[in-house]
Amino acid sequence: MNVEWTDDPHPRNSYWELWGLPLFDIKDSGSVMYELNEARKACPNGYIRMNAFDASYGVESCVMSFIASRPSNEPGFYLDRTDGPGRQIIYSIKSYSVQANPEGSRY
Repeated sequence: MNVEWTDDPHPRNSYWELWGLPLFDIKDSGSVMYELNEARKACPNGYIRMNAFDASYGVESCVMSFIASRPSNEPGFYLDRTDGPGRQIIYSIKSYSVQANPEGSRY
């Protein structure tokens, strides 16, 4: 298991910050819940994700991933439309949280 967090929940943001070290060979769920609660205390305005890995096939592969905590105020996303060459229309999804705090000033 491991706990990760981010302030940018964009669907293409697959690189979240790792909270502490991965919890290898954990038999007690209390230690996982402790790390989750500590991450919630330290990052109250962030998104916290839990990942579970299975190494039974000789490789480390993620078998389960879910968001365990979300901030009380979620700014959401907006659709940005750009005119391309010819009559092409290009759509992209952008986050309000990134717009308010540009990259480099969020951390």
